[in-house]
Amino acid sequence: MYQSIKQEGLEEGRQEGKQEGLEEGRQEGKLQAKLESVPGLFALGLSVEQIAGALGLTVEQVQQAAQDQSS
Repeated sequence: MYQSIKQEGLEEGRQEGKQEGLEEGRQEGKLQAKLESVPGLFALGLSVEQIAGALGLTVEQVQQAAQDQSS
């Protein structure tokens, strides 16, 4: 009986960990897509502040993305 309860607990923990990992991956992917769009928005003549506001990023993130793309 103890073994069965332990096994259920392990399986539940694995499922929760898997779900958390998937969600974290999705969030990282969304952020990466936003950061990759920064140079194109600069090319359209938008300011750092406009880009940050439109993408929901900080000014620092936009500046870093622009710097990374120009390197």
